[in-house]
Amino acid sequence: MFFGETAINLDAKGRMAIPTRYREQIASECDDRLVVTYNAFDNDSLWLYPQPVWEQVRDQVMALSSFDPGHRALQRRLVGSAGPVEPDANGRILLPASLRQVAGLEKKVTLMGLGQKFEIWNEEVLNRTRFEQPLTEPTEEISKLVI
Repeated sequence: MFFGETAINLDAKGRMAIPTRYREQIASECDDRLVVTYNAFDNDSLWLYPQPVWEQVRDQVMALSSFDPGHRALQRRLVGSAGPVEPDANGRILLPASLRQVAGLEKKVTLMGLGQKFEIWNEEVLNRTRFEQPLTEPTEEISKLVI
């Protein structure tokens, strides 16, 4: 399970270093095979999955009816834009230029562990977004959680 956030600098080629605290876990869980794609809900970030988790998500999304325009859009956004990435010898992954551009990722990014996946955000956008989007009234599901 991934959790927490880490500030990371992208290098000139668009590579980011996977934090050392995650490297062993990623190596053991997915043999360093990761998949990066657009965030399905926020235009300003990317999702980074271990490949086995990604395959489950991919299969669920592709099982949706392609006759529904919303489903087709989700399939294009998540599956059509996804790409494999593997850490190099220095633990860096290359984020595709097209994904970086659309998500607005520049020099300073934040990697957030969210359970079975990571989100990769432009640091400035994340800091602005997290306070612009107020928490809504708790649903019954949230009310049952101990937070």
